[in-house]
Amino acid sequence: MKKVEEISGALGGEGLRFALVVARFNDLITERLLDGAVDALVRHGVEVSNLQVIRVPGAWELPGATAQVLARGGVDGVVTLGCVIRGDTPHFEYVAGEAASGLGALARSSPVPVIFGVLTTDTLDQALERAGSKAGNKGWEAAMSALEMANLYRELQ
Repeated sequence: MKKVEEISGALGGEGLRFALVVARFNDLITERLLDGAVDALVRHGVEVSNLQVIRVPGAWELPGATAQVLARGGVDGVVTLGCVIRGDTPHFEYVAGEAASGLGALARSSPVPVIFGVLTTDTLDQALERAGSKAGNKGWEAAMSALEMANLYRELQ
């Protein structure tokens, strides 16, 4: 049987540049996600000088700011970080849905990876678990996806 060609992205970050678009709302969570993302990128060879953090008010604003980052160019990937916690009103569905929809549309059309690192949880405790305690740090995981995908996009060009 012939070997099938396989293409995958490496996890090395040497020479790569990333934008991290971070929502300030629920900053108890988003700051932990950001710390995890930066730690992952730097530990895998991305220079701190090749990272740019862009702050937005909340998850709703993530797609708009990300679109501006992509239009400006100069990055190999974008990591978006936010946290939407369910409340007693339908507001959660609108904000989480539009953030996901907007970022998904950008990811499908962008020449560089756009990574969705937005937590959507029912409780603050669930968010805390995903921002560095029991369930790991989803910011770290988003950054690792960004590294792999940035390298994969380079391989595919």
